[in-house]
Amino acid sequence: MQIGVNSDKAVDQRRAFVIEEDDTLRASLQFILHDEIETHELASPDDAFAKGVGWLVPHIVLLGVSFLKAEGNGLIGDIARHFPGVRILVVTGPEDEAQALSGVRAGAHGVLVKPLTLPQVRRSVDRLLGRGQTASLVRLGGLPNPGGTQ
Repeated sequence: MQIGVNSDKAVDQRRAFVIEEDDTLRASLQFILHDEIETHELASPDDAFAKGVGWLVPHIVLLGVSFLKAEGNGLIGDIARHFPGVRILVVTGPEDEAQALSGVRAGAHGVLVKPLTLPQVRRSVDRLLGRGQTASLVRLGGLPNPGGTQ
């Protein structure tokens, strides 16, 4: 057993798809998550659509911002239609925050901004999956505050 792994989460039957062009980042995210959720690394949305059938449908997708830059925000809707009920986190660097924000406006559920840390990634995934007591996602500058205050 890994240090810092919650065994209740480790037996959770949900799964994550990490869809990222950068194989190092994809492997890092898979490593961070694999102890607490079944995690699959995929190099493209098409790979995810081919793999995520039947019992292997993801509950959460971590999507690299490069795909939004290349394919546009319609990709968020494509993922949501292909995997009904899926939660989508856009993974980005600070330089592409505007593109990630437009992905949220198009229906993504949150953003992970690099540099990524193990606790940050796990907390964000837990929050979107409704697992345990988790901190709120960081509010980015271009989005309205759901509480109505600044």
